Amino acid sequence: MSPRSFILDNTRLLSPPLVPEVRLHLAEESLPIWQKSEEELGQLNVPPPFWAFAWAGGQAVGRYLLDHRSVVAGRSVLDLGAGSGLGAIAAMLAGARSALAADIDAIAVEAIGLNAGLNGVAVEATGADLLAVPPGAFDLVLIGDLFYERPLAEKVLAFAEAARAQGADVLVGDPRRSYFPKEKFAAVAHYEVPVTRELEDAEIKRSAVWRLA
Repeated sequence: MSPRSFILDNTRLLSPPLVPEVRLHLAEESLPIWQKSEEELGQLNVPPPFWAFAWAGGQAVGRYLLDHRSVVAGRSVLDLGAGSGLGAIAAMLAGARSALAADIDAIAVEAIGLNAGLNGVAVEATGADLLAVPPGAFDLVLIGDLFYERPLAEKVLAFAEAARAQGADVLVGDPRRSYFPKEKFAAVAHYEVPVTRELEDAEIKRSAVWRLA
């Protein structure tokens, strides 16, 4: 089964609660799609299909951009670890000049293309591991919910600081995951994000958008 067929067969068109302006191909239950991912791909230990869910941090970023369009209007944007592409899509809807959504999951890359088309915006998608190379030239870097594992968090922070040193503005959507270095950031907005208990420890997740100092 192709990635496109897998997405279409295992998701519904839904709007994230905090960002109703956006429609995405999303899963309603985490376990079945995870099991199907393993089955369809014919291998074990397939990473969870992060692209199939609108995580709290990603919803916060999307909401912030749509409510503060001057932050993104006319700018080139990178959505790092993009998942569904929600951040990049919201950026384009808010007037960004261009948006690149990066995710190392090949199915996520396909989902980003489908979701961008669904919302009538042009988003470039890449499966390249951008954490393995120096940051490109972007005006704004978006990071949603990537501080959940220590090794990944360290790489993401290093990338973010390098991008900031090159002049990029860096915005992170994060509900203070275990390895989020909040001392490096200043909160610019707070949100109460409806989520599913299958993914989180509560039905409402307190999240924030943070700017790298």
